[in-house]
Amino acid sequence: MEPDKTIERLQTEMWDRTIPPLETLTTLEMLKVMNAGDQTVPLLVKEHLSEIAAAVDAISERLSQGGRMFYVGAGTSGRLGVLDAAECPPTFNTDPSMVQAIMAGGPDALVHAVEGAEDSMESGQQQIRLAGVQSRDVVVGLSASGRTPFVIGALKEGRLRGACTISVSANDEPEVKHLSDIVIAVPTGPEVIMGSTRLKAGTATKLVLNMLTTGAMVRLGKTFRNLMVDLKATNYKLIDRSRRIVMLALTVDYNEASRLLALCDEEVKTAIAVGLLGIDPSAARALLVRHHGALGDVVTGTETISGGR
Repeated sequence: MEPDKTIERLQTEMWDRTIPPLETLTTLEMLKVMNAGDQTVPLLVKEHLSEIAAAVDAISERLSQGGRMFYVGAGTSGRLGVLDAAECPPTFNTDPSMVQAIMAGGPDALVHAVEGAEDSMESGQQQIRLAGVQSRDVVVGLSASGRTPFVIGALKEGRLRGACTISVSANDEPEVKHLSDIVIAVPTGPEVIMGSTRLKAGTATKLVLNMLTTGAMVRLGKTFRNLMVDLKATNYKLIDRSRRIVMLALTVDYNEASRLLALCDEEVKTAIAVGLLGIDPSAARALLVRHHGALGDVVTGTETISGGR
């Protein structure tokens, strides 16, 4: 069996000979080497902000029209997609169907490596078909190498169905480029341990995904003055946070914030609108519906770029 030259040429698969053998270093020296490499990642992501911005706008536009976003990946990339999707309902009170994650190997692959699952292009296509992806949806392929067959299959099927396709990878000129409407390729280079893309490549992927969902949710009116006004208070910490958010937005004390939230069925946006405008909860809710949930528009009475408009 001959070596695969296409894999050999991937930056994420290269061996960095300039890094001293970690086993010969003290623990502190080893961590300094790793940290030095990690510090390059945010600057590399910075060079691709224009592509990330285009992706945020495309995602928010489709979500505002009732579309869905699907992260598709394998291994570390897939797990990061699952993590980001899972954080959207508690942070932004989104329906779980709005941002979803499809992982090669299924749920078991979250905690147990199912490495062979990523090699099936047909499986990636099938998962997109099973999800019923449509033209108003977005398929975001996550692949450090940029050549994972499962991800390629998903992007191919997504494109056939008219969905917006976006790829996130850690190599220059990824294969997924030809199946992507928007290409986000952040070349993080060789890892400190050859091929271990859970390191710099994984960090870059996490930073990009943070921007995709956070940016899209801001555009959808899920924040107000950088406060998490659409959070779903499902535990003690979030209940307390909801009160502090109302306190900050209205400059009131904890008791008044609690009173407003109780009056508004614990709806943070409604409570802030009631406090700022001096209206009753039903009127506040009607205004929020009229302004597509954008509290900033409700308060100013104007239409902004929130909600993908």
